[in-house]
Formats: sequence, structure tokens, C-alpha cells
Amino acid sequence: MVNAVARWAKEFKLGRTTTEDEHRAGRPSTSLTEDNVKKVKDVVLADQRVTIRHAAEVTGISYGSVQRILANELHLKKVSARWVPRMLTDEQKKNRVDISRVNLEKFQADQENFLSRFVTMDETWIHHFDPETKQQSMTWKRASSPTPKKFKVSSSAGKVMASVFWDAQGIIMVEYLEKGATITSSYYADQIRDQLREAIKEKRRGKLRTGVLFHQDNAPAHKAAVAMAAIQETGFELLEHPPYSPDPAPSDFYLFPRLKERLPGKKFEDDSEVMAAVEAFWEGQEKEFFSKGILGLEKRWAKCIDLLGDYVEK
Repeated sequence: MVNAVARWAKEFKLGRTTTEDEHRAGRPSTSLTEDNVKKVKDVVLADQRVTIRHAAEVTGISYGSVQRILANELHLKKVSARWVPRMLTDEQKKNRVDISRVNLEKFQADQENFLSRFVTMDETWIHHFDPETKQQSMTWKRASSPTPKKFKVSSSAGKVMASVFWDAQGIIMVEYLEKGATITSSYYADQIRDQLREAIKEKRRGKLRTGVLFHQDNAPAHKAAVAMAAIQETGFELLEHPPYSPDPAPSDFYLFPRLKERLPGKKFEDDSEVMAAVEAFWEGQEKEFFSKGILGLEKRWAKCIDLLGDYVEK
């Protein structure tokens, strides 16, 4: 104790002003060497799916050191591959860029005119029962509480196909496919020529006069000669859409995902209950909900151009 007091007295005479311990560098690192960083890098380059544990075994470096090298020295993190609709060729990517650029220029040249004329459509299946995803069923709990259980359930066999036509103001028309029927080019042509034109005339006064800018994807029924003839007969201007491209389709990237976020976990006894739930969802949305989806096209087209035609993520 006497020696400690004497040591502290000497320290203060030499200019020390605090009794706090000075920072120490600690033991020198023996694992974060250039050689070890190169070893880990070589293992990852040889197999980008390698686990940290396997990399540690191969290099003889500790698990924690490999982890630090990957994060702090190589600045790497492991990510899951994302699903894409198709492996695009260079020509298909160029086609996506060219169409995105033309559409983007049309949109930005007169946004108000574009929004007032634009009408889009697509089809989607809606199940009588669609279970919640694991993420959707997440709940808060105390540390001492048991973890909630979720039993694996498949989507029900009962389902309804809905053809949805909409614009920046809301839903124009929804057509539900009869059981046992399929969407053919003739069926689709009749929708365009008869039902859609009348629905626009009734719900969007003046839109036919200013000219409809019609958007659809490249499903076979949509691109068939009889369907294209029907679009031409109505006087609609067709906005070009690149093949294999759900990412710049407002129904796919915006409308349908938001509809289906509301339905998981709900059970419907028959088709009429499904239809009622869908109609209730549409009616509960403000105009801004729909215009936001259409406005999202600008960002999608711009992103597609920036990515040189590659798929745009959410």
C-alpha cells in the first residue's frame, strides 16, 4: 500500500492529472495479418458459398478471426440469391433499356397528361385461404414468454382469377373468371372491346376523347392478333412493355402485393366472399393510393436504365 501511494505521488509530480487508468493497446493481434487476409480471400473466391466455419478449418484461423477478416478487412457479407423471372440475354436487357427510356421520356415530357390518359391491367389468382408468411405472423413477446407456434398450412385449392383494369384514380373494372374457364385471346379481346370501353365511358368522362394510353404485359392472350386488333379498334394507344418484365408493371410491383398483404390468414367459404373482400379493399383506398402506384413507374424505368436492363428489385 505504501509503495502504491509513493508511486502515485511520483506520477502526479511528473504531470499526471487523473487517477483513471491510461488506455492500453492490449495484446498485439496475431491473426489479422496480410497473409491470413489473403488466405481467407482465396478461400472465398474459390467458393463464394463457403461457410465461416469451413473457411476457418481450411485456413487454420479461428472462427472469430475469419469473421473479422471478412467483415472488417474484405468488407464482405453473405446474402441470399434473389429470384428473377428469367435469365436475360444481352439483347433482352438492351430491349428493356430502350423501352424504359422511351416510356420514361413520354412520362417526363408531360406527367399530368400521362397520368390522365394511362390505364393498366393484369390478372391475378386470389385464394380462398392464403396462410400468413412467417414475417407477417411476427409478434412482440417478453423474454420469459413462450415463443408462439405457427403450423405449416398450404394455400387452399379454391381460388378466383381476377382481371383488374385501373388507373391513377382507382379501379375501372374487375372481371372474375368463371370456374373451369381460361383466359383466351378472344375472351381478353371481348373485355377490351366491350366491357373496358364502356366502363371508361361511364367512370372516366372525357378519357376516351383525350385518348387512352393503354398498358398491358406480354402474356400470350394479350399479344395475340385478335387482342391487338381489339385494342386498335377501341382507338387506344398501346404503351410498349418489354417481354419477361413484371418489374415495370404497376399491378405486379404495387397493386397486387398490397391487396394480398391484407388477405393472408383470412378464410373465405366461396368465391363470392373472396370477391367481396377484394371489392372492400378497393373501396377502402383513397385516390392517392392508386396514383402512387402509377407514379412508381418513373422510378422503375429510370432504375432499369441505370442497371443496364437488369431486373429492378423492390
